[in-house]
Amino acid sequence: MICLQNLPRASALPLHGLRSHRKRFPLSNLGVVRIESADLRRNLVMNAYSGSTSSAQTDGVVEEEKSEIYSTNMTEAMGAVLTYRHELGMNYNFIRPDIIVGSCLQTPADVDKLRRIGVKTIFCLQQNSDLEYFSVDIGAIQEYAKQCGDIEHCRAEIRDFDAFDLRMRLPIVVSKLCNCIRRNGGVTYIHCTAGLGRAPAVALAYMFWVQGYKLSEAHDLLQSKRSCFPKLESIKSATADMITGLATNLVTLNWDGDDCSSVEVSGLDIGWGQRIPLKFDEGQGRWTLERELAEGRYEYKYIVDDEWTCNNYEMVTSPNSDGHVNNYVQVYSGETDMETQELRQRLMSDDVDLTKEERLMIRDFLDTCDNV
Repeated sequence: MICLQNLPRASALPLHGLRSHRKRFPLSNLGVVRIESADLRRNLVMNAYSGSTSSAQTDGVVEEEKSEIYSTNMTEAMGAVLTYRHELGMNYNFIRPDIIVGSCLQTPADVDKLRRIGVKTIFCLQQNSDLEYFSVDIGAIQEYAKQCGDIEHCRAEIRDFDAFDLRMRLPIVVSKLCNCIRRNGGVTYIHCTAGLGRAPAVALAYMFWVQGYKLSEAHDLLQSKRSCFPKLESIKSATADMITGLATNLVTLNWDGDDCSSVEVSGLDIGWGQRIPLKFDEGQGRWTLERELAEGRYEYKYIVDDEWTCNNYEMVTSPNSDGHVNNYVQVYSGETDMETQELRQRLMSDDVDLTKEERLMIRDFLDTCDNV
């Protein structure tokens, strides 16, 4: 068990725990203990517009305000200053002659724009809540693509602003992407909402796992074509999970004090749009959460009586360009042999590459996802 309370910020977490185990990489999302809020962006927009929207406002103004809110949330969640303007329409960049990374389609007319540049597969990573936020009629887009007959629209959902869901879903998503590319050929258009996080991450994983790039080389190529912020740690973690297996450890979070009525946590393995409540221990006068987490690094924040804050007694990230910081925890396995530890450490390194045998292992693993 990793207990974070009273841990100095500069301290390193122990490399062992009281309860840990290794298992085969799961092919589905890990469950959330309790969902306390709906989609974060949706809540913020509802709060922003409640009682303030007049009939004089145009759709364009509303879209601009939604874009501003989305960009703010994206910047805070991703740790980098990122901007998306939905009202300006679809935007994209060729990363390779066969791969485009871009923002979401907004109308059936966007399908024709992609057909004209040779796109054969539209690979959508958005969830329904993402589509609803910007009022995108995905059904109309899918139906029009089907009628065209020379382009396929595929969906493989990943939760927005959620590095852990990206890590867990990447093998399944890349497996589905491979199948689409084999089936359709031509150019593939990979998109999320803004084309700045999920879509470039999936493109990177495909280039790294399937096309033979070193991760750093693929990342440099991507950045030379499109300014974006894919979560490299999620890609490396998913790589290590497939090759070494997935180990977990029990983590305990604590918030001291009985002067509040509720304490929750957001981030961790559930994303920034959901919350998990801590339980109050009257004997110790503290709020506590125990959660089984896979090996890796997790950022999170406390919500104390609906106020978002960090715990000053737990480790914090460096401030991003806007000064935002989060708490974080590094989770290790305590029952891993030295050879596996060294292998995982190499796979998580900055300049990671894969051996021929490791690439074959990953190809075989991706093939097993076909039946999921």
